[in-house]
Amino acid sequence: MSPATGRHAPRVAVVTDSTAALPPGLAAEVGVHVVPLEVSIDGARYAEGVDVTPEQLLQALARGSRVTTSQPPPSAFAAAYEQAAAEGAHAIVSVHLSGEMSGTVRSARTAATVSPVPVRVVDSRTAALGLGFAAVAAARYAATPLPDEPDDADAEDGVGGTVRRWVARTVHRTSAPRWPDAQQVADLAASTAAGSRVWFLVDSLEHLRRGGRLGTAAAALGTVLGLRPLLTVQDGRLVVCEKVRTRRVARERLEQLALADLAGRPGARVAVHHVGPSDVADEVAARLAEAAGPAVGEVVVADAGAVLAAHVGPGLLAVVVTDA
Repeated sequence: MSPATGRHAPRVAVVTDSTAALPPGLAAEVGVHVVPLEVSIDGARYAEGVDVTPEQLLQALARGSRVTTSQPPPSAFAAAYEQAAAEGAHAIVSVHLSGEMSGTVRSARTAATVSPVPVRVVDSRTAALGLGFAAVAAARYAATPLPDEPDDADAEDGVGGTVRRWVARTVHRTSAPRWPDAQQVADLAASTAAGSRVWFLVDSLEHLRRGGRLGTAAAALGTVLGLRPLLTVQDGRLVVCEKVRTRRVARERLEQLALADLAGRPGARVAVHHVGPSDVADEVAARLAEAAGPAVGEVVVADAGAVLAAHVGPGLLAVVVTDA
């Protein structure tokens, strides 16, 4: 549901998918509709975030179950668009996992052709809360009335003109709030996603290789001479950005990369993702918050979700940085 209703409801709804890895309750708080991706365990199909958890997924991987994932069908997006329209949306911005990693964007675009209201589909070109922060920023922007445009006719009326405008807008309510349009919201989502950085550390690259998200040569680095690659998202794809010797050194380097990026931002949001126990993620989040100081306005520790768990396996540690 949108956080505002009736006459004061925003005209643009925001839809994303479950790989945004939004913390529990945040989507409802900001009014984002979340469409779940599908997870298959030994042929049984589940909806991410609805009836399968990352813990259940890891248990399935540990016992050797066959695990696959797939994008939502167009019908799932169509249902979300219909719901948003029924709640009063005049347009929809649908922002999703990188099209280089999944067919989710294509599915959303197919559904957009039958939506009861116009839909602008945004390929975030990123993943996890790199996507999630973009969806949240777009929803908050869509729910914030635009500032009043200056009235040229009253611009030279001084105090008298100011009083007349205030009476008209607050007492007589003759001026309805102006909301951002779909293009503005889509642009905000795209720019937020483009400005984010994501780094991943995993115990093994074999799961990514099997799923086709990482090349065989890059995956082989995980076993050659004990090297542990750090991954990032570049041009919408997962790539190896650095190679280090041990997991401890890799974790330290992960923090260094995040802090170097934070140093160039006047204000930022940070997310630390985990798959499995959150202890290490909590420690990393605390160190980043302390080292970065007031430059970081928000630090979120979040489960990466079942789909990402299926692709990276246990031991994921990821850091996302985006502008505040």
